[in-house]
Amino acid sequence: MIEKLKEKLKDIIKDIKIHNERRIYLTIDKNDLKRAASIIFKDMGARYQIVSGIDNFNNYELLYHFSFDKEGGIIVSLKTFIEKEKPEIESLTNLIPGIAWIEREIWELLGINFIGHPDLKHFLLREDWDKNLYPLRKGVKTDGK
Repeated sequence: MIEKLKEKLKDIIKDIKIHNERRIYLTIDKNDLKRAASIIFKDMGARYQIVSGIDNFNNYELLYHFSFDKEGGIIVSLKTFIEKEKPEIESLTNLIPGIAWIEREIWELLGINFIGHPDLKHFLLREDWDKNLYPLRKGVKTDGK
């Protein structure tokens, strides 16, 4: 699988981490995300699973998880980083329609703007939630209201 990924993604891959025989992490630049996801999802036939968002203090990390079910369930995660000063990345909704929900969650809870998303609006939090308060950012304290 590693060789196939290297062949298909060529210069897109900045780093490869093999966690175990069924778990591979590929670090890519955020500007290459759509192209890499398209290759993995459309060209290579992987199944989109979910996106994870993390506040790393210095930046935000997004992990796009895909499963190669026909290859024994190998999971490949595309890892990319976003600057805190301008937390935005291109939406993948036109490539993977099912990604719309999790992009909304990440936008709402971490404050990452998904450029081109067709419907960024509250999903989990109340409509009157403070628009500048993102509960999953490090150091954020809420009073539970």
